[in-house]
Parts: sequence; C-alpha cells; structure tokens
Amino acid sequence: MTAAEPDAAVWDGVSTLLDHYLRIRADDRVVLLYTADARDPAAWVAAELAVRGVAPALLGMSAGRDDTVEPRLRAALPDPASPHPRIVLLTMERDSMSHVLQLRRALAPYPEDRWATYRVINASAEFFRHSMGVTPELLSALNGALLNRMMPASRLRVTSGGGTDLEIAVDSERYRWISNRGVWRPGAFLVLPPGEVSTYPADVNGVLVADGAFNVTSYTGHDVRLADHPVTVDIEHGRVAGVACADPLVARLLERCLRVENADRIGELGFGTNVGTTAFIPLNSHINERHPGVHLGLGMHGQRLDVVDYWCDVHLDLITADATVVVDGRTEIRSADLADLACLAGERHPEPLTGNVHEEDIDGDCCGLITGEVARAREAFLRTRECR
Repeated sequence: MTAAEPDAAVWDGVSTLLDHYLRIRADDRVVLLYTADARDPAAWVAAELAVRGVAPALLGMSAGRDDTVEPRLRAALPDPASPHPRIVLLTMERDSMSHVLQLRRALAPYPEDRWATYRVINASAEFFRHSMGVTPELLSALNGALLNRMMPASRLRVTSGGGTDLEIAVDSERYRWISNRGVWRPGAFLVLPPGEVSTYPADVNGVLVADGAFNVTSYTGHDVRLADHPVTVDIEHGRVAGVACADPLVARLLERCLRVENADRIGELGFGTNVGTTAFIPLNSHINERHPGVHLGLGMHGQRLDVVDYWCDVHLDLITADATVVVDGRTEIRSADLADLACLAGERHPEPLTGNVHEEDIDGDCCGLITGEVARAREAFLRTRECR
C-alpha cells in the first residue's frame, strides 16, 4: 500500500490507536479491512504496524455489500482448532460501517476472549488528529463522572452560549445509558471514534441552538459546521415543533429529514466527552459528535425496541459548540471544564451491562450510512409490530 505522508499529529494518533485502544502485541494476528475511501488511513496503520514488526493481513472491501468479505476473512484467520495468537480485527471506513454479519460468522469458531474487533468510522487524517488525543482511561473517568451525576437525576437543564435552553426529564430506570469510552469488552465490536454518553430523554421542552455541527445517516459533501448559520429547533414534549437555518442547503436537508416518519422525535440526548476534539471539522462525522457539548439526535434511538417502540430510517445529530448542564437544580457541569472532572478522586465508570449502562458496541452500521443489513433488521421489526 502507498499513501500520502501524514503530519506528526496524525502519526501520534496512529500510535495512540495501536498502543492504548488496540493494545497491539508483537504476537497478535492482525487483520486490517478497509474500504477504498479509507485506503490512506489504513496504509498509515499498516506502516506503523510494520515498524513494530507486526505484518497485518490487508483486505480491501466494498462498503454496503461485498459477498467476498467472509471467505477472504476466513482464509486470513488462523486455524481455530490449533493454538493461535490473539486475533485483532480492525475495520476502517469513512462514511459507513459494513458487513457485521459476515464478520460475526467468520469469528464464530473462536472464543470471545481470543479476538478483539475495532470498527473505525470516519477513517481520515482528522480521526487521528482529533479523536486519538485522549486515552480510554481518561474517557472512562470522564464518562463515569457524567454518568455518576446524571443517572440518578430526574431533571436536567441544558443551556449554551449560542442560546440553547432545554428542560429535560431523565428516567434511567426505564431508558438505558450508552457509554463510548474506547474500552474493549470480550465479544463486542468496539466503535471508534470514542467519547460520548447518551440516553433517551423521557421528555424535552425548549429550544436547541446547534452552532457546532450536524451528523446525519446519509452521505453529504456539504460542510457540516454550523457556526456561521446555526440550526434553531423548537421542541415540545420530545417532538420538533419548528426548525430554522439561514443556510439554504442545510435547511433543505433538515426539511427532507423531517419528512421521514418519526424523524421529528428526539431519539437521543448525547454528551460529547472527547476533550481532545478541540474544533469541528467539515466532514459529516462522529468526530464532531464527540466534541464536548450536547447534541440531540432526531429520529432513530439507541434503546431496545420493546422499550421505545418506533423505528426511523434517519438519525440526525444536532450539536452545540458548548454546553452547561444543571443537574436537578444543583450540580452544574460546564463542557469547557469537562477535563477537570477526570481529576476528581474516586470517580469510577459504572460496570457495563449492569445498572442500565451499556457500551457502544453496536452490531449494525452504527450511525453510518444505512446498509442492507440494517434495512433487513427494520423489516423484521415492522413485521413484529404488525403481528401485535
């Protein structure tokens, strides 16, 4: 593989990915799968692995559909019946997250504690510069600090310098919290970039002024930054009552999204925790979503379908540039001071899969482009609902 030479900040990010997230060892069997739009980032990772004496198996793949992925991956993996090193599977895509079923089937013969799968979306120079400036240990402390304060709460007031003013009801017994902190768990597919906690709001009222960026589950080449033309959303009891934006292209995108069934619902309340992400980038990306601040996700949610019983083909995150959160009228948390929370003594991240906290280890396309696999899951859900 050949690629353009990246700058020092990108190389630092590549090293952080390998050292702190993948925790690469010399005897690991590494398989690197990449789409054409992630060829350069994959080449940078492969080059750094080679410097460390690790020769990865490199597998190109098509996004969305590629029937050759599973047989080629099986051929690259060691014999499951023989002693073998730890398997590290790394997928790199720019706009999508594909082939989850094929990956699962290929890994099925191996014990879950003998493989680790990491799924990079928005693979780019920006991913390494902006998302790999923090370690999983720091993000665990930051996410834990927010969860320890917000999960017991019943009400949050969220404001921002741009004019956001939201009253939000929280019900942590009913709606799970999801934490992405870059910590691998056996049997899970870890989604990167890291740095977010989120839940489903029991109720939302007020106004959101998204002056950071947007992130939507469809392709757009438009600059997603919103500082020069914020999106203002009026919200009544968890539904969009009105929306405005001075940029005609963004306004048209919002109008098209809101035409989709259930896209006017607030499906997510999210807090970015990646303090290494200090600026918004033009790319439609999770990188912006992880920026410290608050975002509301319109449309599809991250809850179990027996808890929040609707489906939506769209998920649109609207992100603020900053945020102040007042918890139950007492504790104030400012996004500008978020890093300081990690320094407090005794902060622990709740154990995943207990106490209604889940990791973001999604067996699907996450918030990338909608794939055929997700479409099939949607059809199965709709058939289930029709049978009730």
